[in-house]
Amino acid sequence: MARILVVEDEDNIAMALEFLLARDGHAHSRLSQGGAAVAAIRAERPDLVLLDVMLPDMSGYEIVELLRADPGMSDVRILLMTARGSIVERRRGLALGADGFIAKPFELSELRAEMMRLLA
Repeated sequence: MARILVVEDEDNIAMALEFLLARDGHAHSRLSQGGAAVAAIRAERPDLVLLDVMLPDMSGYEIVELLRADPGMSDVRILLMTARGSIVERRRGLALGADGFIAKPFELSELRAEMMRLLA
């Protein structure tokens, strides 16, 4: 069973993700602020972070940069999620060190496949 942190400020999306994770048997928690997420990731070291790009206090890109600048956090897998799923956004996220990128709205099967790839 994987430990997954959901960092998403939109309640409806977060609830759908939490339902999926619970149904698939993953331990999970949720935060809606980027600053709190950085501290939680450092403290909890989840197996996977589902990270929204557009957060109220800092962007998902900034979080990826902070975590990838810390050698002790290099093994934490990060899947960026954004409603702006352009090629430019995807390239930026992956160049900063995200392990995966998924555009919202996404199919649950697409999300599941990407999570399985990152947790393998």
